[in-house]
Amino acid sequence: MNRREAIQRVAVIMGGSLLGADSLLANHIDWDALDEADASKGVGIFSKAQVRLLNEIAETILPATSTPGAKAAKVGPFIALVVSDCYNADEQKTFVDGLAALQARCQKTTGKTYLRCSAQQRHDFLVELDQEQKAAKGKTGEPTPYFRTLKDLVLWGYFTSEIGCTQALRMVEIPGRYEACMPYQKGDKAWGGY
Repeated sequence: MNRREAIQRVAVIMGGSLLGADSLLANHIDWDALDEADASKGVGIFSKAQVRLLNEIAETILPATSTPGAKAAKVGPFIALVVSDCYNADEQKTFVDGLAALQARCQKTTGKTYLRCSAQQRHDFLVELDQEQKAAKGKTGEPTPYFRTLKDLVLWGYFTSEIGCTQALRMVEIPGRYEACMPYQKGDKAWGGY
């Protein structure tokens, strides 16, 4: 029995209190095997084209710099898996409808689909959506705008991936004692871990 199976069994025994544990371990999935085994169908409820779109949006949000970007961390398939496996039907519909709305809005704004836009057009378009999302944040009773949910999933997927934990953040795989305050110099990477 491996660690993942043990956590799943403990979750069942504890009455599902660790319901999200499987999704937290999603980055231990062999993504290459998943890509090869089911490339024609996509991931979960998402088509191959939708997963590609998610990957490109994620890459615009967290592009490759001195460290690999979101696409290298396979954030698109991660988001598709989380939404497919962890969201209820209404949440899935809201997310998929939001993704379609993003495509339609991009087509209307730029005259192109998101994937056909230049890197600068993608950036400018997402900045505009982000500003609108922030303006809508203060309204009570409004559901979380889909773009905020998408950004949260991008950050979660990236910073829990091996690339995010080991290359974008500093990590000590087997830490010593807990230290609440660590010295930080401007430009240092934040601390992360599994």
